[in-house]
Amino acid sequence: MTKPVISRRSLLNKALTLTGAGVVAGKAPYVFAKKTPTLRVLGTHVTLQEPIREQAMKDLGINIVFEAKGSAAVLQKASLMPESFDLYEQWSNSINILWQSDAIQPIDIDRISAWGEINNLTKTGKLSENAKQGAGDAPYKILHVQPDGSLGANSSKQASFLPYVHNVDSFGYNTNVIPKGEPYVTESWAWLFDSAYRGKVGVVNAPTIGLFDMALAAQASGAMTFADIGSITESELDKLFTILRDLRKDGHFSGFWTSVPESVSFMKNERVVIGSMFSPAVSALNGLGVPVTYAAPKEGYRGWHGVMCLSSATTGHVKDAAYDYMNWWLSGWPGAFIARQGYYISNPQRSANLLSKREWDYWYEGKEATEALKGTDGLVSVKAGNVRTGGAYIKRLSNVAVWNTVMPTYDYSLRKWYEFISS
Repeated sequence: MTKPVISRRSLLNKALTLTGAGVVAGKAPYVFAKKTPTLRVLGTHVTLQEPIREQAMKDLGINIVFEAKGSAAVLQKASLMPESFDLYEQWSNSINILWQSDAIQPIDIDRISAWGEINNLTKTGKLSENAKQGAGDAPYKILHVQPDGSLGANSSKQASFLPYVHNVDSFGYNTNVIPKGEPYVTESWAWLFDSAYRGKVGVVNAPTIGLFDMALAAQASGAMTFADIGSITESELDKLFTILRDLRKDGHFSGFWTSVPESVSFMKNERVVIGSMFSPAVSALNGLGVPVTYAAPKEGYRGWHGVMCLSSATTGHVKDAAYDYMNWWLSGWPGAFIARQGYYISNPQRSANLLSKREWDYWYEGKEATEALKGTDGLVSVKAGNVRTGGAYIKRLSNVAVWNTVMPTYDYSLRKWYEFISS
């Protein structure tokens, strides 16, 4: 059986619109080519940061070129021009499009030295026995290449992506206006529909992200229910968007943001008091003295998982360098670096020794910060006495309600989404 065939036009449509933030001691076991290769990495600013590029080049002895773009532009270029990059970095909801378009090739698991250290979030979908696996495109469902060429959960010797950076998202709210709730008990996605915040609610303008924020809010508020929130039917979408259009007509939503800086501006300028938000935006606002809490909804988070993919056009010495780079990402330093901006790595034990005990306790264990902690920019991002919203890593990733997903009804949901935001 071959991979499902999708039309070039359909692929372009999806790619254009799919959207969404030193090594271990001893000699690293990397293989270097005699001729210094140049590795081209295409992705977003979430991971394509200059300190990461500089450290990787220093540790690996190769040339690395980062090309960072917005989510839609990244996916468009990757899916249509695999010869233009060697490695691709984005999120798991892009995998099906890339795989079906033959833009990426299988990753040989035997060449990933730390594969055995990667935790069970992507291997089985659970970090704890009672964890929610989350609806939709849970990464473990699309990790392994199956004998028939499809992607699935059954273990194999080939992977569609390297598991690495990941986190959970929810909404932020200004505690100068909204009384601080109790994580997992009173904080709820339903707050996004509360009439008390009419005219002060922000939403992320991303069809595969904002849609699920709104669906979670609709279900939590009792406005409607879904048979499977990770695979919403056309009739359910009709009902959901009727609810959303009525709210918009009533002036409930203040605006739709498309970037983290824009979401920061919305909250800083008091255009909104509650809304869709990503972790770096909350940190930035707290650093500016705006008291924003990142909710731990009792219904569960919306999860996202970073994917590192190998271009189908990459061969030879450059392919070897790509494997070196993938191995480097799991070597410790990168995981420690991104921990300081609130993100997790798939084999965190490698990074533990490169974080101070106080950093590890705050970012991974969910304990109170006993001193001010600095972010990746060297500035204080966590004040002494703060506790990370939602608690420890295992608890947070055990409470995913739905993952960012490209549903079977994606094209229909896309049309409904743009009708909604332009109404």
